[in-house]
Amino acid sequence: MVGIHLILPIGKQEREKTVSLLSNELDIPLFFLDVGDPFQEKVIDYFINSYLNGITPNPCVVCNQLIKFEKVIEWMDERGIEFLATGHYARVRKSPSGSYTELLKGKDGRKDQSYFLHRLSQAHLSRAVFPLGNITKEEVSLRTKGSGLPEAFHSESQEICFIPDNDYRVLLQGNTGKKIPPSGTIVDLQGNVLGSHRGIHAYTIGQRHGLGIAAKDPLYVYRIRPERHEIVVAPREHLFSQSLIAEDFYWIGPKPDFQTIKVQAQIRYRHTPAEGMLTLLSANRVRCDFDEPQWAITPGQALVCYEGERVLGGGWINNQA
Repeated sequence: MVGIHLILPIGKQEREKTVSLLSNELDIPLFFLDVGDPFQEKVIDYFINSYLNGITPNPCVVCNQLIKFEKVIEWMDERGIEFLATGHYARVRKSPSGSYTELLKGKDGRKDQSYFLHRLSQAHLSRAVFPLGNITKEEVSLRTKGSGLPEAFHSESQEICFIPDNDYRVLLQGNTGKKIPPSGTIVDLQGNVLGSHRGIHAYTIGQRHGLGIAAKDPLYVYRIRPERHEIVVAPREHLFSQSLIAEDFYWIGPKPDFQTIKVQAQIRYRHTPAEGMLTLLSANRVRCDFDEPQWAITPGQALVCYEGERVLGGGWINNQA
């Protein structure tokens, strides 16, 4: 199908209104896709179940793979549409051999979103267009503000789209179909009970505030033990680790033929990629040993590995090695 189409999954009412204005302004057809059922199953249920099991999820990674690209491309295929353009700050290019599509960091290092896209398949990447990949956020702002587009179009959200008031605990408490974990104890590294907590789902590794305990020095969530309904806290220095294990590692290109390789590894979105050695334990299970200890390595978050600006792939952090 020749032409340009705006595709918007059904979401917040004010966002729909803004995009409708944009569609009219640019004279581009606008389609709304109802992806509510798969979004609930693959993103929201995953999100809730992770917290209920003491794991900190990363819903944006899952949504990009299974909803934003998968469902939209299914819709495109039904209409003969070849390419999908999105507003992610990332880039793609053909590999030197021409056999697959590489995923690269966006040129604007402060806005780079390749971390969230590391699980996209070749079927996704080969059809992806990222118009913002080679420009900065400032350039984008200047262009849109001079375009006459509605003022609401210039803003951007830093929140998870389905979380009320940016507080995921509200979503968990309102999810009556799931059993909320009971309260339990907060202990130190020696097992001494320091207080009680309101359920493991309300805590994440590295958390300091909201613990409700008194201590001479600041304490942080060090471990979450779901089987004991226990939160372990420790001084900040104990949260530094030099190694981790990642499961279900997804490779952007062909699976590598090396055993160990030097990488820059990112353990959360706002984490600066750190130098380390990536070792294959099996085809989709890896160990990353950092040159310098990293703070608050968190099960459930994604480990994404880079070779310079190129994304090698990523996996889910299982536990500290």
